[in-house]
Amino acid sequence: MEPRQPVIAIIEDDPSVRIALARLLRSVGWNAVVFDSAEAFLHAVGQGPPDCLVLDIRLPGMSGVELLEHGAVAGLSLPVICITAHDDVQVRRRSAQAGVVAFLVKPVDEKDLLHAIRRALRCEVHGE
Repeated sequence: MEPRQPVIAIIEDDPSVRIALARLLRSVGWNAVVFDSAEAFLHAVGQGPPDCLVLDIRLPGMSGVELLEHGAVAGLSLPVICITAHDDVQVRRRSAQAGVVAFLVKPVDEKDLLHAIRRALRCEVHGE
C-alpha cells in the first residue's frame, strides 16, 4: 500500500497564481486543493483538514491575517505558509504571532516555497 500523499490547501484570489501554485505542488507529487477565499476554505475544511496551508495575506472578504488571528486554522493544528505581494513589517509580526511556518514575498521562489512546505510537513509528522 502506497503512503498517502500530503494534501496542501492553497488560498489565493489571483487565478493565475492559484493555478501556477497548484501545478508546482502537483509536479512534486502532492495533492493540491485550491480556494479563492478564506470563506471558501472554511466552508470546505469540514470535509477534512489539509496537511498544510499556503495562504495569501490579501484576500477579498476575510484576509489571510484575519483567518489566522481568529484561530480558525489554529484549532486544526495546521502548519501555514503565508505569501504576499505587499510585504509589511506589521503583517509579518502578526503572522509570526499566529505561528506561521514561513512568510514569503511574491513572486515566490519555487524552491523556497517547496522547502517551506517540506519543513512544515516534517514538523506536522514529527509533532514539532
